[in-house]
Amino acid sequence: MKVLIAISRAIDALNERVGRAVLWLVLVMTLVSAGNAVARYALNMSSNGWLELQWYLFAAVFLLAAGYTLKHNGHVRIDLVYGHVSPRAQAWIDLIGALVALLPLTLLLVWLSWPLFIDSFHSGEMSSDSGGLIRWPVRLLTPLGFGLLALQGVSEIIKRIAFLRGYDLLTHEKPTEEV
Repeated sequence: MKVLIAISRAIDALNERVGRAVLWLVLVMTLVSAGNAVARYALNMSSNGWLELQWYLFAAVFLLAAGYTLKHNGHVRIDLVYGHVSPRAQAWIDLIGALVALLPLTLLLVWLSWPLFIDSFHSGEMSSDSGGLIRWPVRLLTPLGFGLLALQGVSEIIKRIAFLRGYDLLTHEKPTEEV
């Protein structure tokens, strides 16, 4: 179990680093968006490349931070039962959900999106818009983001199993505050 816990901690550390790095992309995305707006409305200039860069950055933030969000229990959930059961029952719900839904779906999405990235990379796919960007970097975000989410799913599975076996790994986790 100690080896699995070490693996879980390594995955947590990876997603923590990626998530904190991605936070800076929000600032970059905001600056690009503001620059685009100023160029369009004040200078009467526009660029499809800069607009696509905004979309790429949004995709990067959304996809690459998914594992970080799961690590911090920040994903939206419909809480009809979960909040009214014991921590042990919650661990079982999380474990079954991760094994039945999260892991299979994320791995399927990695598997299905990887060939799209490879084809785009090898063909040098470009945006069909005038002045648009190359597509392979944004295509890489899908398998990478879902891969990080799948890894975090593995970490969460390990933590739930450890908790159910008597290890106290979940006490440091607190749900994000609801707004």
